[in-house]
Amino acid sequence: MAKNLLQVSEHLLILKPPSSIITNQQKQKQKQKQIKIQCCLNRRQFISQANMAVSSVSISQLLRLLVPEAAAARVDEEDSLSDWERVYLPIDPGVVLLDIAFVPDDFNHGFVLGTRQTILETKNGGNTWVPRSIPSAEDEDFNYRFNSISFKGKEGWIVGKPAILLYTSDAGDTWERIPLSSQLPGDMVYIKATGEKSAEMVTDEGAIYVTSNRGYNWRAAVQETVSATLNRTVSSGISGASYYTGTFNAVNRSPDGRYVAVSSRGNFYLTWEPGQPYWQPHNRAVARRIQNMGWRADGGLWLLVRGGGLYLSKGTGVTEEFEEVSVQSRGFGILDIGYRSEEEAWAAGGSGILLRTTNGGKTWTRDKAADNIAANLYSVKFINDRKGFVLGNDGVLLRYLG
Repeated sequence: MAKNLLQVSEHLLILKPPSSIITNQQKQKQKQKQIKIQCCLNRRQFISQANMAVSSVSISQLLRLLVPEAAAARVDEEDSLSDWERVYLPIDPGVVLLDIAFVPDDFNHGFVLGTRQTILETKNGGNTWVPRSIPSAEDEDFNYRFNSISFKGKEGWIVGKPAILLYTSDAGDTWERIPLSSQLPGDMVYIKATGEKSAEMVTDEGAIYVTSNRGYNWRAAVQETVSATLNRTVSSGISGASYYTGTFNAVNRSPDGRYVAVSSRGNFYLTWEPGQPYWQPHNRAVARRIQNMGWRADGGLWLLVRGGGLYLSKGTGVTEEFEEVSVQSRGFGILDIGYRSEEEAWAAGGSGILLRTTNGGKTWTRDKAADNIAANLYSVKFINDRKGFVLGNDGVLLRYLG
């Protein structure tokens, strides 16, 4: 028997038999006996009457016909889950991207750094990038790894390994190389532009230097290296201090100038605040070794451990008390967290893991935007609440769409 045909008007669900098997008179009678089902019926009433009237039409089909707006809303919601897109870069696949910054007066103009002497420039907000050649940073004898970049106004700084310091006063149109002392302890891993002709620089051995004359002179902000501090305080009960290899695995700066750093083995961490003469070592509060640490938007600390664990410090400021937060990392390590606002943050990690929180880190949900990208995502950087990037290995760069 032929299936009943289903016709939906704005307010009525009308069931009509096929015209090929009834007469005109029967059509008239049938028209008078049409079943009227009000769309405002509750779900149970609707399903009951629909089942009696049309057994051959599935409930899901009826619901899709009656509530197309709801179905469309669900599709839109699924489409909006992905807040990131990949930006393809004109670089070798093996390049690891390490840092990104934009000129404060022109958020269309920015630079991204990486291994293998990689410097790329954009003038359209990060939609496309082109290689940037800086003659003073090109040396046949070295293959520079550019670790960090920072701007304040039109002034900008770049540091790298082997020891190299670049400075611009015209928003990156031209760069000059600033000579550095060969006595500098460790490799430069971070730089922060702090004011006119002023910057703050950190090495992987814990040395912190400040300049106020374009980098021609530097003053030590810390009186001794981390190794010296640990040798002096090794009896203070810092677990793993005797195994310290002399370098940091990670270092992060808060907006107000405080630092947190992770030892190379991940068995303890250190903090420093402006005015303190030494780094302050801290025992890790968790069994697994620390992968990375940084500052939350509210001034507290986040802590990532190897294997995918995420912890948040209790309260704000420096503390050794942390609480674990449940995350769906699929067993891959989480490598970095970047805050878009005080409540919203994104975490990134191994095998394209992307996680999002909208309540300050209490709960996290997974974004599948990078599931098909075979790369580790090392760094999350938000320039402001509308512009953000995720940096990874193999030249992977993700741009925030909002």
